[in-house]
Amino acid sequence: MYIEHLAIWTKDIEQMKSFYCQYFNTVAGDKYINEKKQFQSYFLSFEKGPRLELMQMTGIPESANPIYKQFTGLIHFAVAVGSAEKVNELTQQLVNDGYELMDGPRWTGDGYYESVILDPEQNRIEITI
Repeated sequence: MYIEHLAIWTKDIEQMKSFYCQYFNTVAGDKYINEKKQFQSYFLSFEKGPRLELMQMTGIPESANPIYKQFTGLIHFAVAVGSAEKVNELTQQLVNDGYELMDGPRWTGDGYYESVILDPEQNRIEITI
């Protein structure tokens, strides 16, 4: 078994697609549109591993969870970039471009080198080796 994809509800699907394609080198598939349900989505493929599905649909409420607190459920996903130097470079590029850095870059107690940033809709992304 393996994780095939993860999904994120979005407010601005085009902005989110651009973000992940630009900073994480994802490749977007064709946009899927279901007019009846007022639903649209993109599947984004990384170099390897699970895909990311971005979804948008009328009537989906915003999350009530505060972004600066931990809570149960899916809290982040991690993207491996290959080296500590690349973690530093991507983190600095994102910060320079106005995205919020929540933590790091740093070595964790369990041996990971990582930073945590917020995407345009405040989803946590861990950038790691």
